[in-house]
Amino acid sequence: MKAPALALLDIVAADLGPGTETKLFRPHRDVRFSKDKTPYHTHLHMLWSLPTDSKPCPALFFGIGLGYVSVGAGVMGFDKTALPVWRAAVDGDHGANLQAELDRLTALGMRIGDPELKRVPAPYDKDHIQGTLLRRKSLSVWHDLEEAESASPLTAIRATHQKLRPLLDRFEAIF
Repeated sequence: MKAPALALLDIVAADLGPGTETKLFRPHRDVRFSKDKTPYHTHLHMLWSLPTDSKPCPALFFGIGLGYVSVGAGVMGFDKTALPVWRAAVDGDHGANLQAELDRLTALGMRIGDPELKRVPAPYDKDHIQGTLLRRKSLSVWHDLEEAESASPLTAIRATHQKLRPLLDRFEAIF
């Protein structure tokens, strides 16, 4: 099972260009403190860190599990140096453009998780026009594949990446 996953990682990495780093998430669960001692995950997740000089590095994601197949992209977490940069960008000129891009992607049927924070952080006004973006500590957009798309994961990954490329370009402009 590992060989096909590694082959998919290599093919997509070649598409994304030199410098793309890949990761195949481990299949073993940490069961030390869990009541469920099942030793393996029931899903397979992959990640491609895109070749860029920006930090944090945006990535392309692929996940397959018992009830889903998803392709996504974004930044899984802004570290303590990136978070102020993110907030300043969202508060400034990038905010409206980024929100317009997210609106375009949701109109295409993609999903975006809820912000991690319940309130807009200080020093921003609680009614800030980009309050939803300011409440984020990460941002990833996902396309849940339909059954027909799942039959060809490579095609689905490539097509979804093309749709998400403008978002990834916005990340590079911010960071």
